[in-house]
Amino acid sequence: MEGFPKTVEVRDTVLSLRMMGADDGPLMLDFAQRLPYHDLMFLRRDITQQSSIDRWLHDIASEKMYTLLAESETQLLGYATLYRNDFDWSRHVAEIRVLIAPDARKMGLGRLLTREAFNVALSLGIQKVAARMTLDQTGARTVFEELGFRAEAILRDEVKDRAGKTHDILLMANDVTEFLARGEAYGLPR
Repeated sequence: MEGFPKTVEVRDTVLSLRMMGADDGPLMLDFAQRLPYHDLMFLRRDITQQSSIDRWLHDIASEKMYTLLAESETQLLGYATLYRNDFDWSRHVAEIRVLIAPDARKMGLGRLLTREAFNVALSLGIQKVAARMTLDQTGARTVFEELGFRAEAILRDEVKDRAGKTHDILLMANDVTEFLARGEAYGLPR
């Protein structure tokens, strides 16, 4: 993907941003296994399992998914993924998933990765980006709202946790051209 890798500074921390590749399975598995379980509930796959990482790498190779990694010198701090579905009638839509390591939150990394993912979406001709989260993920919701995402649906009892309790999922979306027009894409004037 053009423009990557690149180096950025976020709150006095120098990070490398690069696209996930075929050799990054162990790195991602280690990252996922260190995340709190609740952070993983809204994902379509259990990425703490090797088989799910293998499918993820397959989807990257087949250009169904594009994953941007944010790394410090010592560890993976977060990622943003754009996932394109197989439906011909909605090829213009991608789902974004952003996960940040607990010790890297509150530094603006989620906003940065979301902006960078929008730049990737623009380069792919994607017109609409959707995000899913549980209703209690207020920090994530705030970031997405600040970037222009609006609630489109609440999916009642959509996910079950390990104890069998159901949780609602909030579906939010943002039009890529509106995002660009507001100057939200990384590196554009605001």
